[in-house]
Amino acid sequence: MDNLVRQLSELNGPCGYEQDVAYFIRDYVKDKVESVEVDAMGNVIARKKGGKPGPVTLITAHMDEVGFIIKKIENNGLLRFEKLGGHDDRILLAQAVKVLGSKQELDGVIGTMSAHFVKFDDPKKVRPHANLYIDIGATSKQDALKMGVEVGTPVTWATKSRFIGPEDKQLIVGKALDDRAGCAVLLSVLDEIDKQEFAGEIVFLFTVQEEVGLRGAQTAINGLEDVDVAIAIDTTAVSDTPEETMDQSLFLGDGTGIKVLDFSLIVQKSILEELKKIAAQEEIIHQMEVFPGIGTDGGAVALANKGIPTGVLSIPSRYAHSPVEAISLSDLIATKELVKAFIFNLTYNTKFTF
Repeated sequence: MDNLVRQLSELNGPCGYEQDVAYFIRDYVKDKVESVEVDAMGNVIARKKGGKPGPVTLITAHMDEVGFIIKKIENNGLLRFEKLGGHDDRILLAQAVKVLGSKQELDGVIGTMSAHFVKFDDPKKVRPHANLYIDIGATSKQDALKMGVEVGTPVTWATKSRFIGPEDKQLIVGKALDDRAGCAVLLSVLDEIDKQEFAGEIVFLFTVQEEVGLRGAQTAINGLEDVDVAIAIDTTAVSDTPEETMDQSLFLGDGTGIKVLDFSLIVQKSILEELKKIAAQEEIIHQMEVFPGIGTDGGAVALANKGIPTGVLSIPSRYAHSPVEAISLSDLIATKELVKAFIFNLTYNTKFTF
């Protein structure tokens, strides 16, 4: 599973440009499911039938990552850009990026002034992204065009994933762990239930454009009218670092987060209690999550059709929406184990009523 999440992390798929990730996932699952399709928007939908009657259960994670898009090429070859998804302007300076040109992937860097000029500047000033630029080594607009860059070219972080920390408490650090880590959970669950019996049918939904408003999930779920219950898998921001705004309520390495609420969803009590009960019974490390500063595809799924009982499992993460997101391998495994246990606890009579 650790190699799978690293492999997914290093694929490039900023919001609206998830093709590499979608095709990787489609090919990964195609021989393990009854059906798989990539819909018109780019969502990957795979269905796996169990050996016994039971509910139709949706498990979902999003494929897109925060990134950028080129909005202007300056005459000197520098590239102006717009954001795809939420970024903190304070971390953009001097970061390495990949410009996904039509001819090749181009190495670039978000430019910054030399430290020698700071004494002539306001050192506390945070320049907004609209004032920044990407340098790909082009010396003219024509150079950039010849290199395959144009208005609308997507950009992503250039990070290679890696492990840090002691072997028994390893962290995975890389780009796009939000939410390729969730995608890895879904694929690992599929691998591990492939030859086992369970009740009902599992729909694995890998969505696009979550980071710009849950758009893929909103589209896909309206075509899945038979879904009885859903679990969304995403990352969530921990609060265990020393900054004064951190409240020490969610920790890296303390297990999967069972969401109570965020700004997109208040989890229905029946499904919340079921997740808590299964985690306790199976001795799966977990922590409760109340965090109004985040939203997930679970919010879109819960409001679909006539309303779908929806839970969310959160993979705790540090440094979200940066080139060096960090998650704990033990939290990742705990999330996978709770999803599996939830599936194996389903029966013909399982219902999640208000």
